[in-house]
Amino acid sequence: MRYRLLDVLACPMCRSFPLRLVVFRQRGQEPKGSESPACELYCGLLGKPVSELRGAPCSECMKVTVEEGALYCEKCGRWYPIIDEIPELLPDDLRDAKRDVEFASAHGMQVKGFILERLP
Repeated sequence: MRYRLLDVLACPMCRSFPLRLVVFRQRGQEPKGSESPACELYCGLLGKPVSELRGAPCSECMKVTVEEGALYCEKCGRWYPIIDEIPELLPDDLRDAKRDVEFASAHGMQVKGFILERLP
């Protein structure tokens, strides 16, 4: 997942924006062509609204891909895993509770407690 995606993602359950990102693993990647994220509302790399920034590091942002992590909604407390670079933004009734437990357990020291506290 690219940080740029945080500019458009909202919680699928309560529609809160922006989601908070917890990165477990990321990798560098050469940007293709003249890619520029041009975030409009929220800079995922810095975790701040674009209106609060003076010159975001867009060229650095495009060099990083989040391979594994979690997205957290501070409004409703739900969390969504990022696995193999793909954020899994599924509503509660479509989630696999066993897989969620395995994911959270695998990252127990990195999930800061808020994920483990909200497991079924």
